[in-house]
Amino acid sequence: MFDTSDIRKGLKIILDGQPYIVVDFQFVKPGKGQAFTRTRVKHLSTGAVIERTFRSGEKLEPADVEMRTMSFIYPDGEDFVFMDPGGEQVTIVGTKMGDNKDFLTDGLEVEVVFFKGEPIDITLPPHIIAQITQSDPGVRGDTASNVTKPATLSTGAVIQVPLFINEGEWIKVDTRTREYMERVNRK
Repeated sequence: MFDTSDIRKGLKIILDGQPYIVVDFQFVKPGKGQAFTRTRVKHLSTGAVIERTFRSGEKLEPADVEMRTMSFIYPDGEDFVFMDPGGEQVTIVGTKMGDNKDFLTDGLEVEVVFFKGEPIDITLPPHIIAQITQSDPGVRGDTASNVTKPATLSTGAVIQVPLFINEGEWIKVDTRTREYMERVNRK
């Protein structure tokens, strides 16, 4: 069992019989009364985010989740198929993946989250490298600081990039914030 002092981002717990992951937390010590921890937790299966407050000293049940490194191999309609190094394949329903599916590329290694033997979600690497397949040219003279334009990646995701980025270029993207990081030379 976890104590409220163990709460941190990424902690996987069981609430009302369902698996959740802590997205954000704040420890509060009021002038009067008992200290508590205010949290935002995300349901691992549905992706729904709720707020929950825990009083100091409360016990939390750890989620019985298993993380396995697997490679994305192909989309199967609305679903996605992953394979582990041993050759075992698992299919994850597209609705359970949320926005994570926007960054999947062939062979991308991800952490697949299993709850009671069922694959329920994936954890992407912190950043990926992808090619820009569609982007309007920047407007000449539009040089105000931090001006961006939408660009479509080879994975299908649409992100904001600086004006100097053109179609066909390779860029590094932060998968957690969906933001452009830097241009990458691919030969």
